[in-house]
Amino acid sequence: MSLISPHILSAVSRAALLVAVIAAAPAAAQAPGGPGAARPEVGVTTVHPQNVAVMVELPGRTNASLTAEVRPQVGGILQKQLYTEGSEVAAGDPLYQIDPAPYAAAHASAEATLAKARASVPNARSKVDRYQALAKQNAVARQDLDDAVATLAQAEADVAVAEAALETARINLDYTTIRAPIAGRIDKASLTPGALVTAGQSTVLTTIRTIDPINVDITQSSRRLLDLRAAIDAGTIRLAGANVRVTLKLENGTTYAHAGTLAFSEANVSQTTGTYTLRASFPNPERLLLPGMYVRAVVEEGVAENTFLVPQRAVGHDPKGQATVLVVGADEKVVTRILELGDPVGNRWRVEKGLSDGDRVVVEGSQRVRPGAAVQAVEVRVDDETGEVIRRDQGSLPAGTVAD
Repeated sequence: MSLISPHILSAVSRAALLVAVIAAAPAAAQAPGGPGAARPEVGVTTVHPQNVAVMVELPGRTNASLTAEVRPQVGGILQKQLYTEGSEVAAGDPLYQIDPAPYAAAHASAEATLAKARASVPNARSKVDRYQALAKQNAVARQDLDDAVATLAQAEADVAVAEAALETARINLDYTTIRAPIAGRIDKASLTPGALVTAGQSTVLTTIRTIDPINVDITQSSRRLLDLRAAIDAGTIRLAGANVRVTLKLENGTTYAHAGTLAFSEANVSQTTGTYTLRASFPNPERLLLPGMYVRAVVEEGVAENTFLVPQRAVGHDPKGQATVLVVGADEKVVTRILELGDPVGNRWRVEKGLSDGDRVVVEGSQRVRPGAAVQAVEVRVDDETGEVIRRDQGSLPAGTVAD
């Protein structure tokens, strides 16, 4: 016989059931996807169409805008070197002195020959004048007059020959001082005073390079050119204009302080590499750039009108390799958008297709949500330089996980 009454057992059962219901209620409220589940918070940035400069980063090499190899134009013994190696020289500055003595003697001889030729002209001219007066009186033979006229012409021709010889002697004498043909920075000397040089020799005495301004030869693929032309024809890209702006990134990662302009592009494509060459010109007042340096040239090809930019941290890829972003719709639910991306613009991608004006792109917290989930969207800003998320109330936050 039980010592506990049925009434007491019924009361205990009801109390236990009540405790179980109360304990289960919070768990049900916190269950993922349950009726009372809190919506996860995500950071979003609203995109709007804008005009974006279409930039392309290409490899290049620096080259002197002018290069002159210095060689002697007359032969002789080098007497002096008149410049400092590695210095800047101006056009016309003396560089070397060749022994001028033989050329000075030749110049003096040419002067004497000219003086002798000129001295014979007056006598020949007076004889012609005299014979012409006598010929009118038939007092001299016609042959004698003709001989006098020929003698005068010969004397005048001798003067012209002597003048040319004197000018040649003067030029050769001037060539004994070798001068800089262009302005620029001069290299080391390959020959020293005492060396014998000859006109037109193959050995270069030194080289001068003009490096302000300096050129940058840039290589670009022909496919890139075709894509750009197609975009221009379609109206999605507008050309940047006649003076295309170019900036440089140096080997150490720094950006060159001076911008340049595109000078020209070659009219042929290399059959071996499938590329063609662009040339840009840059001011180089500090002489920081030297010929032969490797650089990365950022060329402004045109302007993409009414296009979108999204932070790179917001872009992921699906199993097919397609670029995707998560977008918060008007119903506060997440949807996936497939994008067609253009070139990167800093820490952002230029989007050619896939977004609309006013779309809210998830840039933070994408790892906590899946497509179709209801979320609480908080407007944030992404720093263009660092890619960090900036909240109005918390400042900068480190870059988080991008969309999958």
